[in-house]
Amino acid sequence: MESIREGLIPTVLGTAVTTTGVALRNNRSISPLITSSIIGFGLAHIVLGAIDLFEHRR
Repeated sequence: MESIREGLIPTVLGTAVTTTGVALRNNRSISPLITSSIIGFGLAHIVLGAIDLFEHRR
């Protein structure tokens, strides 16, 4: 059975969260501070997951 590479799950999760934040940016009922926070949270996961992928490559 093939295992999932370390860092792949946070990277995929970060991509989904960032995409959600960008989609919510056009919604006027949600504060821009909240959408920016969601985007930042997703980008942080992408960066941390990419670091793990880079460190544990084989």
